[in-house]
Amino acid sequence: MAGPRKEALDDHFTTVVSQLSAPAVRQAWPDTALSTDMALTLFDAQLASRHLDLAARWLRAQGKGFYTIGSSGHEGNAAVAAALRLTDPALLHYRSGGFYAARAAQACGTDPIRDVLLGVLAATSEPISGGRHKVFGRHDLNVIPQTSTIASHLPRAVGVAFAIARARKLGVPCAWPDDAVTVCSFGDASANHSTAVGAINAALHAAYQGLPMPLLFVCEDNGIGISTRTPRGWIANAYGNRPGLQYFAADGSDLSSAYDTAQAAADWVRRHRKPAFLHLSTVRLMGHAGSDYEPSYRRPEEIVADFDRDPVLNTAKMLVAHGILSPDQALQRYEDKRAEVIDCARELSAAPQLGSAEAVLEPLREALDEAKEVSVAPAAGDTPLTLALAVNRALHDVLAEYPEALVFGEDVARKGGVYGVTRGLQAAAGPARVFDTLLDEQTILGLALGAGVSGLLPIPEIQYLAYLHNAADQIRGEGATLQFFSNRQYRNPMVVRIAGYGYQKGFGGHFHNDNSIAAIRDIPGVVIASPARPDDAAAMLHTCVAAAKTAGALCVYLEPIALYHTKDLHEDGDQGWLAPYPGQPVPIGRARTYGDGNDLTILTFGNGLWMSLRVARRLEQRDIAVRVVDLRWLAPLPVDDMAREAAATGRVLIVDETRQTGGVGEGVLAELLARGYTGRVERVASADSFIPLGDAALQVLLSEDTIEAAAVKLLTEGS
Repeated sequence: MAGPRKEALDDHFTTVVSQLSAPAVRQAWPDTALSTDMALTLFDAQLASRHLDLAARWLRAQGKGFYTIGSSGHEGNAAVAAALRLTDPALLHYRSGGFYAARAAQACGTDPIRDVLLGVLAATSEPISGGRHKVFGRHDLNVIPQTSTIASHLPRAVGVAFAIARARKLGVPCAWPDDAVTVCSFGDASANHSTAVGAINAALHAAYQGLPMPLLFVCEDNGIGISTRTPRGWIANAYGNRPGLQYFAADGSDLSSAYDTAQAAADWVRRHRKPAFLHLSTVRLMGHAGSDYEPSYRRPEEIVADFDRDPVLNTAKMLVAHGILSPDQALQRYEDKRAEVIDCARELSAAPQLGSAEAVLEPLREALDEAKEVSVAPAAGDTPLTLALAVNRALHDVLAEYPEALVFGEDVARKGGVYGVTRGLQAAAGPARVFDTLLDEQTILGLALGAGVSGLLPIPEIQYLAYLHNAADQIRGEGATLQFFSNRQYRNPMVVRIAGYGYQKGFGGHFHNDNSIAAIRDIPGVVIASPARPDDAAAMLHTCVAAAKTAGALCVYLEPIALYHTKDLHEDGDQGWLAPYPGQPVPIGRARTYGDGNDLTILTFGNGLWMSLRVARRLEQRDIAVRVVDLRWLAPLPVDDMAREAAATGRVLIVDETRQTGGVGEGVLAELLARGYTGRVERVASADSFIPLGDAALQVLLSEDTIEAAAVKLLTEGS
């Protein structure tokens, strides 16, 4: 491969440095905590980051590289890494090349150049994601990999900071030292996103109550988001005078200023255990990415003018001005680093990439296989329980068994939940383990993600299914991806309890009766439990918690509100929906069959189980023998059990209380056909509608009459 062409930024650096003159008398080193040795170390980190950006563009031009969003202009963040400890957890945004190189210098034997190039090349030997994505991350550097789009990692950072002190309070192991500082970085454009605003608010909300929150927010402000300008002074105006948020500002183009200020900010957070905001003024050089044609929205003279703010150039100037390096030595150091990076790029350019779907999916498959092996048998009880009481008892047992387990969410502690499901938990386990949060689902899930990756076992509650949707990216973009993008080196075990589905009396409308789970069903790696019976609810919760603990699983546990306090099945007073606490395990991906009829198989879940069992009784009075299969697990679906029970009758009715479009039944039908099912099949589901208030809801929700009519039609037509 021919060598890379020089960029204009390259030429500017060499021209300016070559014209510098060594001082006649060596000037005293400025009044700064930055030593000359550290300055040279950080200069090397900046050079590595710069030449990695150039190499990424070169590799892309050769058709070998796949990522060109660079860190040029942001290399001042190397000073932030130097101000922190190797053991401080870091959640970095995508312009953190300088930080990563400087953090690597704090560890022995870590080559950041090789790491980053392997990521750019999507090579299987890349140390964090194994070629699945270009991220800054490495387990032994305590850099948690983040996709970092729109500041999506900030809620998790709040959770990591929270977990440090909470683990110590509980006396359970934590992934980070007791005095660690959590650092997360993001850009000025992302600072305006609701995710960032909510995370910063949550950190302040916690600190305001006296809760330790050792979190350093680092906003690297280059004044532009792709092509959209940030108003001048906006970040300082928005965060510079925020009560409860200690504010620090530095010029990221001035290494000594950046280092001194970052050290002051990190020391302040470490000492006070409160959040701080480091505003690092930077400049974006060479555009947003290699594919970005910057002159389409910036004047050429404006682009060139920014070259003088180049932090790499300004560090070279400082070192020359104070006689640490001669101009020739600075240039030689620059070119030596170029050669080192290019030589490494050439060596790695043929590195193997993921070559099959199986290889790509390996972390997800391993995690699910490990989770499905979990077998937990709760201690059996004799007293018949409602579904709500069964979940409550299971939570009591989990908190007793796992000292690192936490239960939290809106109204779960003092009130005991809107429906009383968490009643008594705080009194039993204490307010450090069962607590109320602020009303923000992004924060609730981010808190869980951060707690899980830190060594705790979070069980957050989302009060209603409809409330999940404004925060689903915390599961989709952050939680579910972590094992995938870290090759299972990092995990965020958690069980997200969600009250959902329709048919609820009292509360009405689509916010309290939401029957759509399409937003979570297609997320790879997520386990979705949907219990309907009290005994299943308890056993499945134990399974989810154990899978989270042993396999790092992210489990979503859907609780049907309408069945929480249901006691009867067929007639008033029959108590047919009560069940004692179970003594048998419910493995992930296994269904439960009621009856052994040979005429019809009903596949269903949730409220559909209650309705289908009632319909089956009526059908029996017509001499129609039915078996009702409760899927119980919606991801992964119990496909083996489904196929077996479907084949037993050759006639299948899919009873799906979710919507006709995007509902669970679509997946059930597709799996049956994929398994070679050739019998008759029908599907009934709720209408493609939001759920209205009052009795009007019954016009669009699936009903027993609809189920019965579909069953009769299936058995009579074409027979």
